Amino acid sequence: MPQIAIEYSANLEGAFDPAALASALHATAAEAIGVELESCKTRLVPVERWVIGDGGPRHAMLHVDFRILSGRDQAAKTRLGEGLLARAAEALKGAEGRFDLQVTVEVHDLDRANYHKISLARAG
Repeated sequence: MPQIAIEYSANLEGAFDPAALASALHATAAEAIGVELESCKTRLVPVERWVIGDGGPRHAMLHVDFRILSGRDQAAKTRLGEGLLARAAEALKGAEGRFDLQVTVEVHDLDRANYHKISLARAG
């Protein structure tokens, strides 16, 4: 926990560094809700097919799906969501003016009773 997915339209390839954004989101979560960096896991998902509005080639999108264990109050989730959105927008500064870009963040609860995890360390 957290489980994170960053989905972005493929026309953003080269316009930002997805791995650097993932690291920035991990740091934001550590600050906002006190999670350990080592527990953050992010999937980077370029979307090859997408349509926004009229389907024009200047349209681009980035969506962060951020899932945390249940039990945090709404104020903490709002603070987290706002921080994640700010970091995502900051990461996309280089894309400004090149795209009609939509950036969204959604914070979800993982059901604590039904979330299971094991960490396996490598030998040596």
